[in-house]
Amino acid sequence: MSVLITGSIAYDYIMQFPGYFKEHILPEKIDNLSVSFLVDSMKRQRGGVATNIAYNLALLGERPRIMATVGQDFAEYRAWLEANGVDTSAIVAIPDEFTASFFVSTDGQQNQIAMFYTGAMAHAHKLSFKEQVRGEPIDLVVISPNDPRAMVQYARECKELGLQYIYDPSQQIIRLSGDELREGVRGSTMTIANEYEFEMLKHKTGWDDARVAAETRTLIVTLGEKGSRIHVRDQVVPVPAAPPRRQADPTGVGDAYRAGIIKGYLKKLPWETIGRLGSLAATYALEEHGTQNHRYSLEEFSERFRESFGSSLAW
Repeated sequence: MSVLITGSIAYDYIMQFPGYFKEHILPEKIDNLSVSFLVDSMKRQRGGVATNIAYNLALLGERPRIMATVGQDFAEYRAWLEANGVDTSAIVAIPDEFTASFFVSTDGQQNQIAMFYTGAMAHAHKLSFKEQVRGEPIDLVVISPNDPRAMVQYARECKELGLQYIYDPSQQIIRLSGDELREGVRGSTMTIANEYEFEMLKHKTGWDDARVAAETRTLIVTLGEKGSRIHVRDQVVPVPAAPPRRQADPTGVGDAYRAGIIKGYLKKLPWETIGRLGSLAATYALEEHGTQNHRYSLEEFSERFRESFGSSLAW
């Protein structure tokens, strides 16, 4: 099936702070916060939500297509994606711009402080699904964090064109208005957010848990080490986390989880199995530094699924 993923494409600058952020933030001074953290290490990695999801989905045997905008510095990254099973034909390079950049620092408790430079991503709203549907059919669209104008436009176009879409506003909940978030969730095939983002989503939309779940076909809330929960057909399906062999870097774990969910959804598996696919895909990402440095074969994934959950995986 054809999956078209929209969202950020970026270079990640991943830093490690040896202490704890909470020890250096004074609650009584939060209104005029001014703090600097000296980090021990920094690595530049390939990243971006769209590319992270696509890479993990390719590991799971799919060939996803990405629709996004990048800068003049993207040629090597494009070649690497193609070599790893990702269709980059709908990625447009913007002359005289640089690819977006993500700067994140992680402390000793896996808490993160992050900033994102838009760069070429600011041009994403100039792309349209109307151009893509003229070629290969689109079975499922993913609307992940991107230029806010693009996210609003993409949700509208999916409805106009009758395209199923997963709505994943996550980091851009801050930038999107309540009306824009309500419109994105309403009528979506699936809405995904982590626990904190879900609370922000409810605050900005004015909806409670039940209303959000009613406006989307399936609501998924990730809970970190506690797993996730899937709200579907008036039921809540609890999903356990897959136990990691080691914990290296949480950056990109949520993107890997989404790839596992998409794979299971495309295969029309039971929701309990779909959730566990997401959990295990996320754990593989957690065990390596960087968002696209882990690898596995389908056979290895299936065997570890059995080890983690005590059941066989029928693809």
